[in-house]
Amino acid sequence: MNRFWIVIAVVILGMVGLFFATKPKEAPSSTFKGNAAQIQKDDHIRNGGGKKVTLVEYGDFQCPSCGAFYPIIKQLESSYNDQVSFIFRHFPLISIHPNAFAAARAAEAASNQGKFFEMHDKLYETQSSWGELTTNQQSLFESYAEELGLNMSQFKKDYVSQVVSDRINRDVSSAKQFDVSGTPTFILNGVKIDNPASLEAFKTVLNNAIKKAGGTPPQS
Repeated sequence: MNRFWIVIAVVILGMVGLFFATKPKEAPSSTFKGNAAQIQKDDHIRNGGGKKVTLVEYGDFQCPSCGAFYPIIKQLESSYNDQVSFIFRHFPLISIHPNAFAAARAAEAASNQGKFFEMHDKLYETQSSWGELTTNQQSLFESYAEELGLNMSQFKKDYVSQVVSDRINRDVSSAKQFDVSGTPTFILNGVKIDNPASLEAFKTVLNNAIKKAGGTPPQS
């Protein structure tokens, strides 16, 4: 009789172990759904997190459409600074923009010295002078770093580092959550939206999101 119960116990324990071994793992807390959960600890946030609305842009520094949206986003950042968190994530389209990844490297290398958005702005504001070039623009990006007063020895080291490359690729991987295929792509409170056709159209989209979150949009 004792042997019988021992066998039963072994079988039960084996079944329990099999259950836990095959049980699907829970999704990590950093999955890209919802509002607060979509902000990652290493995200580039222009004006800080914790706002009612979060707008993520997947962008490419060599992309002409991203360049066209840049002044629109800058105006929105000024108007909605207190209510919308503006996040930039990398999505370099390397198959058609040969300097996109290099530009992303420059921005990340600058980020390591606390000047991501300074380099971000510089790259977009000068895009017309290098965006159509196919030759390597590393020396140009290094000149931007000098203008920003960065430690050049550190910048050059970071620019070619695997850490910087991995950081960019993390953004690219996160884009799969939203089926991103082109740039710019905007994610509003965890939902991919169609690109608004104008500044006023973008304001309408943000105003509606703020109202939905229980806030009051800024006065135009």
